[in-house]
Amino acid sequence: MSLPEPDTAAPPRHAVDRLRATRLARSAKPFIARGSRAPRCPGCRVIFSHCLCALRPVVATQAGMCLIMCDIEPLKPSNTGWLIADVVGDTTAFGWARTTVDPKLLELLADPQWQAYVVFPAEFAPPERVVTELLPTPHKKPLFILLDATWSEACKMFRKSPYLNHLPVLSLQPEALSRYRLRRSKRDEHLCTSEVGALCLAMAGEQHAADTLETYLDVFSNHYVNAKHSVPPDWEDAAHLRLRALAQLR
Repeated sequence: MSLPEPDTAAPPRHAVDRLRATRLARSAKPFIARGSRAPRCPGCRVIFSHCLCALRPVVATQAGMCLIMCDIEPLKPSNTGWLIADVVGDTTAFGWARTTVDPKLLELLADPQWQAYVVFPAEFAPPERVVTELLPTPHKKPLFILLDATWSEACKMFRKSPYLNHLPVLSLQPEALSRYRLRRSKRDEHLCTSEVGALCLAMAGEQHAADTLETYLDVFSNHYVNAKHSVPPDWEDAAHLRLRALAQLR
């Protein structure tokens, strides 16, 4: 398979990309990703030799995703909330701050078309807020609110976001440990943001979107890790073949 040509002049294409552009615009100095100063494709955040923009899958869903992102999270090349926005067209993204909240986020939470859920472990919420399956809400679509941050930052965000306190807390019960390889976690059961997103999609009956997002994470991780170690991408490995097969099911 020939190497795809990256688009270096493309405008922001989704909510996380726009949030990244906004965050960069107010930065006093350029953001340099840890461990690499090589130029990266703005479309997939991988160095140009391993660009995977041509593989981006888009799946139509009824469910929506809302990412509330810690300050520099949109700038990190290893961020996987970006992958959710790639796959799920109905994805919004907002920066988090302790003392302010984006009015557009409040508008979204009040929109009657959505039944919003804060996705977070049950042990951190009062029992009366916790649900383990989607509520029967006719004429409403599920909106999954994911706190996109390191684990310690996400806990802080959960505690200090009072505008979320009226929403049910969806506690997931993953059957497998995280396969995420791009950042270290002290606990294997801590899933990355896109893994959580895939579980939410499956719970909402969006299995094709869930499988696609899960496989897309595998492909992204392979390109990212191979680029780090100067290994050419394997366009015919199991993850690439599975992603192409899933694309045929649209």
